[in-house]
Amino acid sequence: MFEAANMLIHPGQRVGLTGANGVGKSSLFAMLRNQLHADTGDVSLPPEWTIAHVAQETPSVATSALEYVLEGDQELTKLMRALVLAEQQGDGERQSQLHDALTLIDGYTAKSRAGKLLNGLGFSSAQVSLPVNTFSGGWRMRLNLAQALMCRSDLLLLDEPTNHLDLEAVYWLEEWLRTYPCTLILISHDRDFLDRVVTHIAHIEQQRIKLYTGNYSEFEIARAEHLANQQAAHQKQQREIAHIRGFVTRFKAKATKARQAQSRIKALERMELIAPAHVDSPFHFEFMPPSRLTNPLITLEKASVGYQTALLENLNLNLAPGDRVGLLGPNGAGKSTLIKLIAGQIPTLSGKRKEARDIRIGYFAQHQLEQLRSEDSALKHLQRLDPSATEQELRNFLGGFGFDGDAALNPVAPFSGGEKARLVLALLVYQRPALLLLDEPTNHLDLEMRLALTLALQDYDGALVVVSHDRHLLRTVTDDLWLVSDGQAMPFDGDLEDYRQWRLSKEKKEHQSTTATAASNSKKLDRQAAAAQRQKLLPLRKQVNLAEQQLEKLHQALSKLELKLADPELYQDNGKEQLKQLIKQQAELKQQLADVEYRWLEASETLEQAQLQQE
Repeated sequence: MFEAANMLIHPGQRVGLTGANGVGKSSLFAMLRNQLHADTGDVSLPPEWTIAHVAQETPSVATSALEYVLEGDQELTKLMRALVLAEQQGDGERQSQLHDALTLIDGYTAKSRAGKLLNGLGFSSAQVSLPVNTFSGGWRMRLNLAQALMCRSDLLLLDEPTNHLDLEAVYWLEEWLRTYPCTLILISHDRDFLDRVVTHIAHIEQQRIKLYTGNYSEFEIARAEHLANQQAAHQKQQREIAHIRGFVTRFKAKATKARQAQSRIKALERMELIAPAHVDSPFHFEFMPPSRLTNPLITLEKASVGYQTALLENLNLNLAPGDRVGLLGPNGAGKSTLIKLIAGQIPTLSGKRKEARDIRIGYFAQHQLEQLRSEDSALKHLQRLDPSATEQELRNFLGGFGFDGDAALNPVAPFSGGEKARLVLALLVYQRPALLLLDEPTNHLDLEMRLALTLALQDYDGALVVVSHDRHLLRTVTDDLWLVSDGQAMPFDGDLEDYRQWRLSKEKKEHQSTTATAASNSKKLDRQAAAAQRQKLLPLRKQVNLAEQQLEKLHQALSKLELKLADPELYQDNGKEQLKQLIKQQAELKQQLADVEYRWLEASETLEQAQLQQE
């Protein structure tokens, strides 16, 4: 994957890791996590660093979503388990130590912080308490992301974190990462996301890693200049090599020039060969003209749609050839439901859906990746669509989607998510649809494939409706934006930045409403907090009270013993043995008294310090 690769990242930098699929981005992450090891050279990190990453698998457990996210803070989890054990053992001193440790790591606000993470990633307040095993795959990946963000890490590794997020969650994650105080390395194919988050780009190409300063847009400009310089250097070098070789050829036979010829040969050997820049994308395709176009293609008239109850109502929409609509809206508002209605996948609850005669609808959704036949090849899938086409014609078409050579003949089963997505897109494009419906089409696609899709969509003749968290795609292929929110779908008067501001304004109003509700319950919360503080001090109070009771008993016992020692008869010859026993008991009682007094003083001091901290 890499050969003589060098990269130096300083603490606090936020680095975007880019490069074509298969160049080794995920392998580099595995090296940083000590799962892979370099054959030569070194990979070094500060030994005390805590590294956080997003787990690829989510255990099917009954733990609540909130508790699952809290487990991301391993030190918090360790301290909480130790506290439970100390409480079971009645060890007040240990409990006090653990409470102090929790205060130092801000452990008492952990549930609040975990709740904010879940809310930002799109979980409702009701979902926070649901068991992990009730969530679907995409939502479980959000839980894993929240767990990684919960970790108090020194280095955060994120591999395509936006793949399972909607636009609102992407907005939130951007802001969270922009304020992340430690070191971040991020793999992403979302150029807008990279632009807003990273301070550097580490680009992997030709088994090397080159670090650029700036965001992704700045990287693109710098790399273009670098490639232009590289090409010019290569051409210049080739001229110099030819000149040197000509010099050697002409003069190597002459003894007087032999030394100079050998010098040129050594210079040639030492010269670093600069490879020509290969900037052409491996993906290139275009939409062929739809087999049939008519106006309108799809009409919705006062339509309602949902599952048992209406999620969206009074929908009115006319889609004509050339329309390009991007759907915006918060998670769960009904964007995917609306696309399914337009596609004819689900019926209306009321109102009408009219479809033009004999039109083809191309519908892309993530679940279709799993409907590919695992034992069939990409070529076989395409032959099923068009049995009359020649194999060479189909293979030429598949080559534009990156399925060259044996890749077109291999079974689909081991394909990556990106390869499956490319194949589904290829199958849609080949059918020449009049209406194209894309629900998060860029998940798993790298930057080169996203660029190819963008260019192809710009020349597409049919109607397009797209849901995507890739703002660059939305910005470059859509003409109209529709807002799906509060049970309605209406044209949105503005661009993506206006939509961002609209979301922020709405969230602010919702926060103010929540704050007002919380204020009305503040007295109850204060009482609960006071009770919690009293509960925290209870073990220490018990220690002090127990010591005081023991001191009282010991003082009484000592007083009784000293009364006996005041009896003159004990000092006669016949009382010497009893006197000896009483003096021994007196010494033991005084030692016990000293021990208990020390414990009492220590417990009292600890309690006093804890009370001062609470004040």
